[in-house]
Amino acid sequence: MARPRILLDLTPELGDELFDDERYERLSELGTVDRPSIRLRPEARLDYDIVVTGWGSAPFHVARNDDDRLRLVAHSAGTIRKIVPKQLLTEGVRVTQAASGMAVSVAELALYFTQSLMRNLNDVDRRMQRKDWNGALSYGLGRTIAGTRIGVIGASRVGRAYIEYLTAMGGDVVVSDPYLSRRDADEMGVQLASLDELLASCSVVALHAPVTEETRGMLDADRLALIPDGGIFVNTARSAIVDTQALIAELRSGRLSAALDVFDIEPLPSDDPLWSMPNVILTPHIGAVTTHSRQMQGDVVVDEIDRFVHHADLVFEVRPETYDRLA
Repeated sequence: MARPRILLDLTPELGDELFDDERYERLSELGTVDRPSIRLRPEARLDYDIVVTGWGSAPFHVARNDDDRLRLVAHSAGTIRKIVPKQLLTEGVRVTQAASGMAVSVAELALYFTQSLMRNLNDVDRRMQRKDWNGALSYGLGRTIAGTRIGVIGASRVGRAYIEYLTAMGGDVVVSDPYLSRRDADEMGVQLASLDELLASCSVVALHAPVTEETRGMLDADRLALIPDGGIFVNTARSAIVDTQALIAELRSGRLSAALDVFDIEPLPSDDPLWSMPNVILTPHIGAVTTHSRQMQGDVVVDEIDRFVHHADLVFEVRPETYDRLA
């Protein structure tokens, strides 16, 4: 392969976070890297062999022609559906994504959420900040992951990292995922269950599934009602999978508590009822906002481009047949 032209279609800030001097040098060894100070017109990206995209990159609206150079889109984040149309994958353009680089950071936040709610640390901290010692003590006994039945919806990369933490800590883990085989579940040390079975039997439920036609809105009022009283709901995935108003109703009743990193509207509107609920932990979509995550995302991008240039198999390729499920 002739020396490829590589475009970093990223904001300068994101480019610096993903590619420090060492990673940028590795990338430069693989091709001629263009790092423009301003965003190029969308159609200009077709003049590059490889385009690295990320949060904020414009979608590819223009179909690829035979004389266009574009052969690989290396997405530095997770979901690509808003950037790369499925049609482009059928026109000779290959696509890879760096979602695996974010998995550990998001899973760690989900684990923190889980432990915090099991010990009521969110409201205990608020009471201690008000110097309410007796109020902080009023919660009585907390819970531990060891011996607790915890449901994981979606054995995604994040879901699997979260499961590894839970099983290492002695959690009794149940997973619902139509694409997870019983053999793989056995190897992971988890039990397979239907979604309704999981919800009805687990006092902690963590969502790690992608948004697809099948998952959009699947956690509706009827399904949320299956979670036992005193249950915990953790969402570091996508809010579109959950009926938010039904969740708010459960939280208002005090029957459930929740930790949420994703929302229907971001930033969360100032008049949203979630702001004032003591049984809710809120974070502003920061699951993957860590130094480790950015470094890992950069590594995945460089490694995939290296494989592409040297005609090796891509490890994290998104294919037309998996686009709707994995992208």
